[in-house]
Amino acid sequence: MSSNKKYWKSVEELDGNSSIVEALRNNEFVEEIPTDEFLGNEAALSSSSTTRRDFLKYVGFSTAAASLAACEGPVHLSIPYVLQPEQIIPGVADYYATSVFDGFDFANLLVKTREGRPIKIENNTIAGAKFAANARVHASILSLYDSMRLKEPKLDGKNAAWSTVDSKIKSSIVDAKAKGGQVVLLTNTLASPSTERLIADFVAKNPNAKHVIYDAVSSSEALDAFETVYGERALVDYDFSKASLIVSVGADFLGDWQGGGYDTGYAQGRIPKNGKMSRHFQLEANMTLSGAAADKRVAMSTANQKQALVLIYNIITGSSVATNLDAAYKAEVTKAAQQLKAAGSKGLLVSGIQDKNAQLLVLAINQVLTSEAFTTSGTRQIRKGSNEKVAQLVKDMNAGSVHTLIMSGVNPVYTLADSKSFVEGLKKVKTSVSLSLKEDETASLATIAAPVPHYLEAWGDLALTKGTYSITQPTIRPLFNTKQFQDILLSLNGIPGTYYDYLKAFSSSIIAGTTWNKVLHDGVFVGAIPAASAGTADYSGAANALAQAKPVTTELVLYTKTGMGDGQQANNPWLQEFPDPLTRVSWDNYVTVSNADAKKWNLTNEIVANGGLNGSYANLTVNGVKLENVPVIVQPGQAVGTVGMALGYGRKAALKEEMQVGINAYAIYAGFNSVQSVTIEKAKGEHEFACVQGQKTLMGRGDIIKETSLEIFNTKDAEIWNEKPEVSLDHKEVKTTTVDLWGSFDRSTGHHFNLSIDLNACTGCGACVIACHAENNVPVVGKSEVRRSRDMHWLRIDRYYSSESTFEGDNERSENIAGLSSSLSTFNEMEKAGDNPQVSFQPVMCQHCNHAPCETVCPVAATSHGRQGQNQMAYNRCVGTRYCANNCPYKVRRFNWFLYNKNSEFDYHMNDDLGRMVLNPDVNVRSRGVMEKCSMCIQMTQATILKAKNEGRTVKDGEFQTACSNACSSGAMVFGDVNDKEAAVTKLAEDERSYHLLEHVGTRPNVVYHVKVRNT
Repeated sequence: MSSNKKYWKSVEELDGNSSIVEALRNNEFVEEIPTDEFLGNEAALSSSSTTRRDFLKYVGFSTAAASLAACEGPVHLSIPYVLQPEQIIPGVADYYATSVFDGFDFANLLVKTREGRPIKIENNTIAGAKFAANARVHASILSLYDSMRLKEPKLDGKNAAWSTVDSKIKSSIVDAKAKGGQVVLLTNTLASPSTERLIADFVAKNPNAKHVIYDAVSSSEALDAFETVYGERALVDYDFSKASLIVSVGADFLGDWQGGGYDTGYAQGRIPKNGKMSRHFQLEANMTLSGAAADKRVAMSTANQKQALVLIYNIITGSSVATNLDAAYKAEVTKAAQQLKAAGSKGLLVSGIQDKNAQLLVLAINQVLTSEAFTTSGTRQIRKGSNEKVAQLVKDMNAGSVHTLIMSGVNPVYTLADSKSFVEGLKKVKTSVSLSLKEDETASLATIAAPVPHYLEAWGDLALTKGTYSITQPTIRPLFNTKQFQDILLSLNGIPGTYYDYLKAFSSSIIAGTTWNKVLHDGVFVGAIPAASAGTADYSGAANALAQAKPVTTELVLYTKTGMGDGQQANNPWLQEFPDPLTRVSWDNYVTVSNADAKKWNLTNEIVANGGLNGSYANLTVNGVKLENVPVIVQPGQAVGTVGMALGYGRKAALKEEMQVGINAYAIYAGFNSVQSVTIEKAKGEHEFACVQGQKTLMGRGDIIKETSLEIFNTKDAEIWNEKPEVSLDHKEVKTTTVDLWGSFDRSTGHHFNLSIDLNACTGCGACVIACHAENNVPVVGKSEVRRSRDMHWLRIDRYYSSESTFEGDNERSENIAGLSSSLSTFNEMEKAGDNPQVSFQPVMCQHCNHAPCETVCPVAATSHGRQGQNQMAYNRCVGTRYCANNCPYKVRRFNWFLYNKNSEFDYHMNDDLGRMVLNPDVNVRSRGVMEKCSMCIQMTQATILKAKNEGRTVKDGEFQTACSNACSSGAMVFGDVNDKEAAVTKLAEDERSYHLLEHVGTRPNVVYHVKVRNT
């Protein structure tokens, strides 16, 4: 019963363009190479004899100009230190522990610096550092070097000195007090004890002042519910590792729900150990990362989710509140609720429904279960915003009662749905101050635009969860003429000294028992973790109120994309080019619709001849607000009667032209509610997407994704569910691994590296993709080039859909095939999209084959095999024939079509001096005309070996890392030396779940995958 499960990667494969899709699947290069432009020039070719090397240069490059640059690279002259700082050793990286919280994303970090330049974000793994960096936090290193940052303070649109700005703010506050006007501090959630103390002192000193907290993406209802029951405005920090049964009602906890960061605990329970793993039910409208990982996913509208939550509440608590859940869902929801009740303290229910009554039921259900994963100690402090107070502020501004408005970390002109009212109110505020990294939509309208430092240039403290304390420290001197919000508060409060002095003194009362230097070194401090006082609420009344929820004709569900988040880093090209894990689209947001609704509204997607994806436009109307020409993606798994759309796009201010993409969905985020009633109509025209889903596909091979059910995993031998391919030898079937065309080298001496990837733990979060960008100087090519199948990602995360709703159903159907005719018809039907397919994510990079087919075809030996298992690239030898790419069964090699460095045609970070500061000096910046691909971060492994050698010791297990394994917070990627028999990677390589991609080809890869097990 091995997996013969049929997978498909895009809806377009199933429609009328099958011939185009098949051609693209078989073609390595989708566009014809214009060789006639230079090979057709007889004069040029006949003027001199052409050597073999010259000929290879001609046929290997797309233009004659590229051949001239084949062996050229940029040369820079270095100026040595006159007096070298003793703490900086050229060529050796320094690491600083810090933490980040920008009002949306947060993490405990190590920052890698070279010669004083921060160049890479890594996770702080010291005890107490529990939050790992997501893709956006990894990319934030590039935002430090954003050339569009605000560099000088501006007063009325003109550059001004800080002394002038400070004087203006102080005089305005004095004037407000004299005239009885309000002074309002409008900030994002700060989670900074020292900053909150400074604000409290400011409000105490100025009775006419108040502090309003505004989260662009609201969690206000969950905060309101928790505050009602426990008396504290905070969020529960769930521990998913302690749950054996998880039911999620509209909560994408592997995405950005409640700030995210739950994937580490979740993955611990998803890897089968001793025959057990957690079970996960997901009820949702949009297809999400959590839905993709679920064992059972039910696609339903938010209106039905509310009814389902009431039904679960009834079953768990024994209540009898009348519900109106559609009959189609009742059996599945009842089954989930009964299993949740049986799980007891090992059960957990979470919900993302933005309704206080729904959130009250979540608290009630987990209280009755006495869920171990639900704890009121160590609550999250990363969301504090109040929708009600923000709405009141806008009213006060329009009433003329706000005299001075000081804004920090917010951009309401962009993020508020009713931004017009805010703009009108801003005109009535006498003095408005926007403390911002950029001259964004709000800063450009404020009286004063004050530049603040990036978090990597600043001091600070954070209490991300109650009982923990972490320090933010600068890793570089401020690049521009900036000032911290806290320094301004100190000045307003009349406190002498710097914020650093204040912070150090303030922290002493929190870090009792340790020292400032110790906390600064570790980055985190864990003190006593108090629990919130238990309380109660009218749960029955909440259930009755929730049960009265009425469905709407068509439901719009707003969400934040894995790459773009709330839009703060819209000018970050790494994030813009990052393909969404589910749709695989970059450089865009769009409206996602189900296949049934797409047919009803005559909305289509199609793959065209050059491999690009095209789609219809639609007009959306929400509460009288109309968004025109929104691109459409047909999304399998989208609940019928619902559509989805991502926030964070459509920004224009302080962005390079290339980054001004997408539609601003905040305009329809009315009342901070992510669910809206919407009307949709098809618009004229066709949108061109940059979608990598139809490119470099591994479709049609049976051993790409291997899956099984937990029942089969526990009851059958591995030979059944992890079948090894066989080949014919002397007319006998033998295992592929027992025969070979090549003689093998002795690799038992020294190091031999393997990378293990567990498909059960991979959530598709993409942190590894961005970390690879940062570590290896991977260029950004832009939307047009991505559309041409020329993306340069060294690591991609393939997303596969299955044809059946369950694995067993897929197997049963394929095993019942009888005869050629039945085979053709059945497999054709199995490729048709189900309404709710299962999803699998698979990171794919160079497999570093021990018998690599690329190495045997390179005419200039540019690609060769190293003694430590890596497939190496010598860029200076490469002449760009691309034979290696044609011979690679995994399609992981990238041809560098253009010189992306210092090229105005690619106006991203490599096109300006500031942006190039992020480049890793240990990795060559490749010139055009060469192949490039994953190097298994050879520069990192060699640095580890050298460090151990200098210290006179052997390398410890876990020291060897690649950028991707280092970034993986779920533990899906483990890297190490398989010659170390006690290493974790060695045991994983020998595990019964391990297999290699396309094992029947005989390439003997050094990347090992693990069979995905579903608890169905």
